[in-house]
Amino acid sequence: MNQLSDSFGRQITYLRLSVTDRCDFRCVYCMAEDMTFVPRKDVLCFEELSLVARAFVELGVEKIRLTGGEPLVRKDIVHAVEKIAAIEGLRELCLSTNASKLRRYAPELKRAGVQRINVSLDSLQPERFKQLTRTGDVATVIDGIDAAIEAGFKGLKINAVVLRGRNDDEILDLVDFARQRAIDISFIEEMPLGTIVEHDRALAFMPSDDIRAIIESRYPLTASDHHTGGPSRYFSMADSLSRVGFISPHSNNFCGACNRVRVTAEGKLLLCLGNEDALDLRAIVRGEGDTLPALKAAIIGAMSSKPEKHHFDLDAPVDIVRFMNATGG
Repeated sequence: MNQLSDSFGRQITYLRLSVTDRCDFRCVYCMAEDMTFVPRKDVLCFEELSLVARAFVELGVEKIRLTGGEPLVRKDIVHAVEKIAAIEGLRELCLSTNASKLRRYAPELKRAGVQRINVSLDSLQPERFKQLTRTGDVATVIDGIDAAIEAGFKGLKINAVVLRGRNDDEILDLVDFARQRAIDISFIEEMPLGTIVEHDRALAFMPSDDIRAIIESRYPLTASDHHTGGPSRYFSMADSLSRVGFISPHSNNFCGACNRVRVTAEGKLLLCLGNEDALDLRAIVRGEGDTLPALKAAIIGAMSSKPEKHHFDLDAPVDIVRFMNATGG
């Protein structure tokens, strides 16, 4: 029975659980080039993460996505996956990654219980990819995607953030890349989290409708009823198994159907991507005695604070000072 409903009648069935705020990339829309990360002592250990996950599942959450930062930079990540995948009642365990280490980990993650993987891929051009990620190698990422396919992952999807004037000329190339591998792809409008100086978000903003028009110049899209529990609106192509999704926090606000909350690597429960209010679950987890009942009670109590919607405004000063890597994917 689901015990997690907010004051607007939305049931929370999906938890995005961050295992680290660290990453081997420095994507321009995600974080600053010179980052200060959370001290390791403040990051939840795997037993604590598993306890948080168990509390949410016992309250009715059916889907957990492990996020970061980059989850695969955390030592012994496969052990954490095994512990969380074994929680009774969890229907789906997913992972978001930049795929830089997926060649190494894909078979182990499959055996450990990960069912679906999302990979961030914003460019197929080596030099441009390096510019957007500041450190990344696109050949390694593509090899990681292919490793996940070889490992047997059926629920594999690419996520691409499109920035006008930076990579919008690659939209069709990215669709073709997905089609060649019979995997899905979602295009994401940039979200204004953290203060960046690398580009002007308002000028770089590319609405989903513009992206869709470019795709339909080559591939007509038909609305699909496919749904993965996240915010993507999916479309199909008549001649391909690949689906195209759009995540549109600005142009097509999806808050009315929000079923998600996030827990950061240091144990902060974020009730909304576009809101700074948070509940410190780490203090409860590290308390005395049987902390599970107290954890569940605190989570239930926090639901009334989940706001109706976010208020992203690309032309206004940044309201959300935490970067995406600290938010948890």
